[in-house]
Amino acid sequence: METRQQERGHLRTGLLDAEPLRESEEDNMVSDVDLNNTVTEEEREEIQQELAKLEEEISTLRQVLSSKEKQHAELKQKLGITPLSELRNNFSRSWYDMQTSTAYKKTSETFSTAGQKTSAAFNNLGSAISRKFGDMRNSPSFKSFEEKVESTVSNIKTKVGGTGGSFEEVLSSAAHASTQDTPSNHLIDSPEETR
Repeated sequence: METRQQERGHLRTGLLDAEPLRESEEDNMVSDVDLNNTVTEEEREEIQQELAKLEEEISTLRQVLSSKEKQHAELKQKLGITPLSELRNNFSRSWYDMQTSTAYKKTSETFSTAGQKTSAAFNNLGSAISRKFGDMRNSPSFKSFEEKVESTVSNIKTKVGGTGGSFEEVLSSAAHASTQDTPSNHLIDSPEETR
């Protein structure tokens, strides 16, 4: 027994050694395998018979399955179920299953809550901006600016006189009049006065 263990040890380390296996060692390996797998002739025949039965049953089941698949396809055809309609039904069923899943519901609720919070934040921001504009409009500097704009508009209307027309016409005539009233135009237009 010691020699056998030594041989096995040599075989195990022999894989790493550069020395090739000898024929006697190979025979020992084969006999070890045969010793572990000892089957009598009677058992071997029983196993082969059982294997033959299983192969026959598998063949029969394949034939039955093929027949059932053919019958299944014929019934679907009679009902007008096409592969495309089946695909649509499967997709619809999967979509429904996904919508009823807990993960989908939680995600949907999270997005809904996030949307509500975002909407509230924008409402608050809009209110703050409106409040700031209101404060700015009530400020003395804005009122002063507003008064200046109003006085400028009334001055333009007064200078233009009763020309009437739209506001754009009044502005353009005022602009034309203001260009004529500039000091540089007086110097260029009235060379006779300097003579």
